[in-house]
Amino acid sequence: MQHALSVKTMKKISSRKNHQTVRDTMRKEYRFDYSRAKPNRFREKMSDGVVAVVLEPDVAAIFKSSEAVNALLRSVIAAMPESKQQPG
Repeated sequence: MQHALSVKTMKKISSRKNHQTVRDTMRKEYRFDYSRAKPNRFREKMSDGVVAVVLEPDVAAIFKSSEAVNALLRSVIAAMPESKQQPG
């Protein structure tokens, strides 16, 4: 008595597409749903004249607050010659 064993092989399909899809291209116009927009959570911390700066991870590991960064920068400014301290 022979048993017939049916084996099906599945065709391997690549998960990456070789061609660009419509999603990969820029559109001429985008429509945003402003009803879902959220207020800027950092606005209260930012006053007029404040500049946001992004610290590299190694620097951010040392300086845990903006006060610490500002204190060091002020000490560097104080050590600079007067001619280089003028803004502009």
